[in-house]
Amino acid sequence: MKDDAIMTTAATHAAKEPQQPVANPNVSTTPPSRETVGSFTMKVLNGISIAVVVALVPQALLGELLKALVPSYPSLQQFLALIALSASMLPAIIGFLVGMQFKLNPIQNATVAVAAVLGSGVAKVDPDGGFHLQGTGLVINAGVTAAIAVLLAKYIGPKLGQYIVLFLPMIVVVVAGGIGWLVTYPVVNVFSRWLGQVIVGATDLQPILMGAIMAMVFAFLILSPISTVGIATAIFLAGVASGTANLGCVCASFGVCVAGWRANPVAASLLPVIGSPKVHMANIMGRPLNFLPILCTSAIVGAIGGWLGISGTPISAGFGISGLVGPVTALNAEGWGWTFGNVLIIIGIFIVVPLLLSIVFVRLFERAGIIRPDHYRLDFV
Repeated sequence: MKDDAIMTTAATHAAKEPQQPVANPNVSTTPPSRETVGSFTMKVLNGISIAVVVALVPQALLGELLKALVPSYPSLQQFLALIALSASMLPAIIGFLVGMQFKLNPIQNATVAVAAVLGSGVAKVDPDGGFHLQGTGLVINAGVTAAIAVLLAKYIGPKLGQYIVLFLPMIVVVVAGGIGWLVTYPVVNVFSRWLGQVIVGATDLQPILMGAIMAMVFAFLILSPISTVGIATAIFLAGVASGTANLGCVCASFGVCVAGWRANPVAASLLPVIGSPKVHMANIMGRPLNFLPILCTSAIVGAIGGWLGISGTPISAGFGISGLVGPVTALNAEGWGWTFGNVLIIIGIFIVVPLLLSIVFVRLFERAGIIRPDHYRLDFV
């Protein structure tokens, strides 16, 4: 009887306790953290950077090779179409990965991805019905649209409660997608093409001077959080401007490799060359003087590249020596070709000269006491 009384009392108290609402897995219960303009922008740029690598690396590494082989092996055309289609998925990947940077839930991420596609302009309305999908779209505007969509999804989504599935996609698509499609795309498209044409035109007029400038700028960008491929594709960088920008990335790769050779294991030292020099981003951003030998090397190599007329594409501009994207693209450019002499020139400008100059300037700045090998130490643990 006593046990029954205890159970009855417990049940009575339990009935009086307020019922806790069941959590909806599609609604984020974490209050939105305060974002500064700088941190918000960096998250968007980081999402774009990762997306560019995921979507464009297959085309960058295999595109030129497959184009060369297709005349002899027509069946490879299917694979060429495959990687071209993967590149067209860039806006969707940008939206999804930007959303992940802000730790959005699946529904919010999906709506941001849809909005980014709408704002990118990658799909054009076909007069005969449906849509025509071509290229990668406008990378900058895909990022801008994704940023607007994130703001809506992050701050409006949680207020919709259980109705998030019904209303959030509609709100984000109409508002963020509409702004990206109708308002920002025409403006950003005109500005991006104008900026690219100005840079390419200036490089054509002053290839040596602009070659040095482009190489220095892209050497810095590839060692920063900003995506070099994203910038190059966004402003449609091509020709000698692209080729010399690529040489800047090459100089950054060899520069940090040489500078950190005595402070890092062999595998870690080679990582900037066979992978990406961005692994040294903290070393350069934390101590800008570490960039000095790379700056000197890239200025000279970029000037030589402008004099030689080293060319590239918007995709190749930001990859450097990784995957041999830059050298292969330069050899396939108009006016070049795979002759013995051209191959020797490309090997010299992409490997021999940057490596030798990196050794010279690294030793020079070391003797001046400005840099030390431990300034370029990589710690992955």
